[in-house]
Amino acid sequence: MYIIRLPNGNLMAPESAMDTQGQVMGDAYVEISPADPEYARLARQAVSEEELEQRRQRWRDGDEALRREFERYLADRGQGGQSTDVPP
Repeated sequence: MYIIRLPNGNLMAPESAMDTQGQVMGDAYVEISPADPEYARLARQAVSEEELEQRRQRWRDGDEALRREFERYLADRGQGGQSTDVPP
């Protein structure tokens, strides 16, 4: 999870909810304002929404290339692998 710098200057930071035994119950994002004591530390790690979307797009692009390579591997081994819902 990333710390996201919002256009209004606030940050969206991940936070986990824990039960009494210390087990993670769930993750969420909380909005942090510049008045928060943790703001300066978190801001050093923050990425903009645009930077995050660019990273996600690179991951999707990389995933597509990996999927095609895996399908070629399966086809070479005579195990099919061609997906009918996504063109090669």
